[in-house]
Amino acid sequence: MAHVTVTINGKAYRMACDEGQEAHLISLADRFNEYIGQLRESFGEIGDQRLTVMAGVMIIDEMQELEKRVRSLEADITVLKASRDDALGKIRDNDGDMARRLTAAAEKIEAITVEINKPDH
Repeated sequence: MAHVTVTINGKAYRMACDEGQEAHLISLADRFNEYIGQLRESFGEIGDQRLTVMAGVMIIDEMQELEKRVRSLEADITVLKASRDDALGKIRDNDGDMARRLTAAAEKIEAITVEINKPDH
């Protein structure tokens, strides 16, 4: 288990994390500290606990908006996959139809060739 020290709202916190996740944890703490800084700029000194709660609520709000976007994009992907599958099905049908037509044409050409090459012509 690794340990890092992060600074949030001017206070240092020692935190544990999995090996190799130190930079990620520091990045998360820095980002959270940015929220605290934005709130401090907007509201001034309103107390550490209140700032922390407000930052948490802001983050959850953003997370919910992102979850909505993800659901919308997933729905779009589902529609696009269905459209793609439909188009691929039509292509396969067209390929099959084209193959049948080419086979029929080749058979007609072969029959004409046989007819032309008969000795009595």
